[in-house]
Amino acid sequence: MELSAYPIEKPDGMNVIVGQAHFVKSIEDLHEALAGASPQLRFGIAFSEASGPCLIRCSGNEADLIDLAARNAEGIGAGHSFIIFLREGFPVNVLNAVKTVSEVCTVFCATANPVEVLVAQTEFGRGIIGVIDGLPPAGIETDADVADRKALLRKLGYKL
Repeated sequence: MELSAYPIEKPDGMNVIVGQAHFVKSIEDLHEALAGASPQLRFGIAFSEASGPCLIRCSGNEADLIDLAARNAEGIGAGHSFIIFLREGFPVNVLNAVKTVSEVCTVFCATANPVEVLVAQTEFGRGIIGVIDGLPPAGIETDADVADRKALLRKLGYKL
């Protein structure tokens, strides 16, 4: 077995969701879940088939995000994996909709951080074994850090 790390190509601050699903209609169902989550959400999705023609299936409502998803799916090269890029929305707003798609097996990450996808390759094929999401902890939060976190959540509208 050979292990590698594929760094997700994305602009700084762009949100990405990486997961695994199991059926060719996953691309359509993921598209419908995202489109139904928010009318202003811009997104691109790529899903890698693991049987039949083994194509990377793509969808979305923003051409540059569809292209970005396709390039990253090709770089990862793992069957039954999907990657979603979001603009004008956050993973927290769509993650439950993504997870309720019946074909979705796993969500590895949903983040705006730098991400590396850990890929294992055997004679049989390639598979995602995990992700590196962001940087390691710099310490334990202080009272001032707690106040800053709560202020940010209120500023973003997630808390009263």
